[in-house]
Amino acid sequence: MNKLLVLDVVGLTPRLLEHTPNLRAIAGEGWQAALGTVLPAVTCSVQSTFLTGAMPRDHGVVGNGWYFRDLGEIFLWRQHNRLVQGEKVWDIARQAKSDYTVANVCWWYAMGADTDWTVTPRPIYHADGRKSPDCYTRPPALHDELTRSLGEFPLFQYWGPTASIKSSDWIVQATRRLMPQADLTLAYVPHLDYDLQRFGPHSPQAVAAARDIDRVLAPLLTEARDQGVTVVALSEYGIGPASRPVHVNRALRQAGLLDVYTQAGMEYLDPWASRAFAVADHQVAHVYVKDPADLEAVRELCQALPGVDLVLDKQAQREFGLDHERSGELVLVADIAAWFTYYYWLHDDRAPDFARGVEIHRKPGYDPAELFLDPADPRVKLRAGANLAKKKLGLRYTMNVVPLDGQWVRGTHGRLPDDPADGPVLLCSDPSTARDQLAATDVRDLMLELAGLSTPVRK
Repeated sequence: MNKLLVLDVVGLTPRLLEHTPNLRAIAGEGWQAALGTVLPAVTCSVQSTFLTGAMPRDHGVVGNGWYFRDLGEIFLWRQHNRLVQGEKVWDIARQAKSDYTVANVCWWYAMGADTDWTVTPRPIYHADGRKSPDCYTRPPALHDELTRSLGEFPLFQYWGPTASIKSSDWIVQATRRLMPQADLTLAYVPHLDYDLQRFGPHSPQAVAAARDIDRVLAPLLTEARDQGVTVVALSEYGIGPASRPVHVNRALRQAGLLDVYTQAGMEYLDPWASRAFAVADHQVAHVYVKDPADLEAVRELCQALPGVDLVLDKQAQREFGLDHERSGELVLVADIAAWFTYYYWLHDDRAPDFARGVEIHRKPGYDPAELFLDPADPRVKLRAGANLAKKKLGLRYTMNVVPLDGQWVRGTHGRLPDDPADGPVLLCSDPSTARDQLAATDVRDLMLELAGLSTPVRK
């Protein structure tokens, strides 16, 4: 049996590989292949396909979040592994080798998974409203071991306006400690996501980000080679240029289909009362329509929106393997360079207070504007500094620094790639398994093959 390291280097593409000699060396030892992805090409959906070998119609992860119909709530970035339906790669591995061990460093849906070692971001939510950086680990003693040697998990460099290489460096250092113990080590390395969305995939900042992540990965790759660990480096998606935000919820509201309620002068989306609303997720949006009698009108409205490429009803979703009960009655796919905002208010003075902060669990849709300190506010850094001072003094504060305008976003993803050079890629250090291309649904069985374990017969 062979030990295996699987690196999810988010946003890595054949074009960016030109700037990553250490990652390129994996293919030099073994091979490189074009990697097909799934719709939506977003983290939670694609990772779930990698680990189960199934499409979203089967594993149920139809995006980074969706409308939980039984709760009447929209949730993004949940963490429990039970949300992923179907057997994971380690379940299959343990059928062949009962003591097969797995370390998961920051792949999604880590909590509740029956992996042997788990590390995942998990803030401390204090009773006074403060949020402090931290992580969740299994076994529990691993928490103190990692934070003692690496410092606290750099949550505010993992996402938000201050997201940087620091979080990926921490993840790589944690991976280096766990890899010698595990048969399979999974590590999620997010750094390319940041500046490619902030500045665009063809910007100088994107090239610098690729060089930075390659440098940070170098010691881990060297140790894998020295320890005889087979390496797979892959990506979930490529990031394309972005120039057009599309406000689906505002269009639904103006048509009288989306309802809000007001508290303290702030408007909140009311999914229970709305006839139709969208859960925006990069270049894909699930549109939930309460009454089938409204479906055709909602479809026509969405098709007429500039920036919308496809409108998929349940039958059309089957072609993309997305026809799950969690999916919207309609699924929208954006044009090239377009992406969907979650915004539902019509005037910024009515926006909820969480809209100006990094609040990934409260917003009813994905918000890439969280990567920015509001460029239109000349005092934003002063306000951010004052808020940090309040936090250190134990005072209440609101980190209201995020813009309410999507115009600053320069990179996006979610639709299927239009150019293989800007799509996902897979690198493998074992030349005996070489192939030119493979689908996301093939990754699970490739991992089992590389580990030297039998693969199940497909039904």
